[in-house]
Amino acid sequence: MNLSKSPLPVIDAQNLHIAYKLGKTWHTALHDISLTIPPLELHGLVGESGSGKSTLGLALMRYLASNARIDSGRILLDGVDLVPKSDAELRGIWGNQLSLVPQNPLASLNPSYSVGEQIAEITRHHTGATQGDAWAQAVEMLRSVKIADAEIVARRYPHQLSGGMRQRVAIAMALSTQPRLLVLDEPTTALDVTTQAVILDLFRDLIRSNNAAALYVSHDLGTVAQLCDRVTVLYGGEVMETASVRTIYQHPLHPYTAGLLASLPRPHTSTTETRLPTIDGVAPGLAQRPHGCAFAARCRVSLSLCFEQKPPLDSVRDDDPTAHRVRCHRWREIASGSLVLTVPPQPAAPVAPPRPGYVLQAQAVYKQFDESRLFDRLLRRRRASVKAVDGVSLRVNGRSTRASVVLPLELTLRPRNQDQLCNLQMVFQNPNDSLNPYRTVGQALARTIRRLDGRQKTRIALDARVAELLSAVRLPAEYAARYPGELSGGEKQRVAIARAFAANPAMILADEPTSSLDVSVQAVILNLLKDLRAQQGASYILISHD
Repeated sequence: MNLSKSPLPVIDAQNLHIAYKLGKTWHTALHDISLTIPPLELHGLVGESGSGKSTLGLALMRYLASNARIDSGRILLDGVDLVPKSDAELRGIWGNQLSLVPQNPLASLNPSYSVGEQIAEITRHHTGATQGDAWAQAVEMLRSVKIADAEIVARRYPHQLSGGMRQRVAIAMALSTQPRLLVLDEPTTALDVTTQAVILDLFRDLIRSNNAAALYVSHDLGTVAQLCDRVTVLYGGEVMETASVRTIYQHPLHPYTAGLLASLPRPHTSTTETRLPTIDGVAPGLAQRPHGCAFAARCRVSLSLCFEQKPPLDSVRDDDPTAHRVRCHRWREIASGSLVLTVPPQPAAPVAPPRPGYVLQAQAVYKQFDESRLFDRLLRRRRASVKAVDGVSLRVNGRSTRASVVLPLELTLRPRNQDQLCNLQMVFQNPNDSLNPYRTVGQALARTIRRLDGRQKTRIALDARVAELLSAVRLPAEYAARYPGELSGGEKQRVAIARAFAANPAMILADEPTSSLDVSVQAVILNLLKDLRAQQGASYILISHD
């Protein structure tokens, strides 16, 4: 893509320092972040959960949470500083010049209004269009994100749509006002690959037609490589490396960047015989930021200097200081080839012998959903139905609907006994479906353990088991005291996976289990699935578009 030569960038963040208040203490979440996105550029922002990706995206929009603050720095939108602006001034900018596609589409959809009404309301508010014109534009936006029967879908409510459909509606809402900067927070996580391709093409067309820019926040390195022009790698609230997509993917100079790329599953690699490479350790929390390099404790090539002194963000090329920058004491050794970052493959654990008979068998499954409206019920009209699954076995694709039937969640023909509850568990696509917002992570896991695992009786045993489960999904033990609202999307999914593993089940039905996880954690979870199969003979039904 040929980038615009306009001297004025669409967004220019300068030396940002952002802090969060946890309890009574403020902790720095982003440290000295500078990011410039010129017109026509799609800029990727990658890093593990908790690295500060979403915080930076929201900061660029001046849309931070109530317990966050900008300690210092500037955020220029087309040369105008957003930092001193009041909420009243920002309301005219949000949704117009700045648009956000959130990771969880339900966060931007009102359950009390149809999706068409919500898109039309945005158009009316920012353009002054009539109600009829706004509705027509809303239907057209739904068509543009490849929603079939857009006129019908426009009249439906968010709860009547699948996760992927809701995500497409959220994208249509964000695109409806043709914004100058589009912040995309994991926008294609819930979409299948064919729809992803359509949406990515739509993003490109929007950027080109409006001389706009986009920040693409994601853990999907493959999609970032396909869509973006440049990439910034965040870790511990700091920029580790930034360069063009080609440079980052072909010649990474930071051990963290190389570790993320190595964690990607390769189609030509036999993953049944080897384990996926992972990054050792856990990312530091806000209260545990080190004095030296933020990545030193997890780095395979760190020196004592790395723990004592924070490395500067160096320019790799003297002729173009901003082309490639890296924050590592040893980047020159890596660039010269004297320090190699590749990790030899580790053998996978041997697979346990299969259990005799079937763990679960389903044949000729049929499922339909009834569609009824108030007047249909009052007039006793025959209700229409939508056929979801018809006469299929587990060997054919029935997706999420079939998983619910197999478990089953909606219809229980007879009560399930304790063994069945323990042996069959599910990991949902949306982790919020299995987490109570009013219970801490530790309380949620302990409740599952008490109900399903009779061996864990004492408080000490429960706490130890909770810590063990959190460690298995790469979360620090102190996360047991946090609430779901204090976790990133990837962290919530890891807790949901830990909850499913709590009873040592014989079978797990996993509905997009790694779709919201960063690649390094995806590798950990996939290795964990292998370990459970090897240790316990566990079986899995994996529902995925990946």
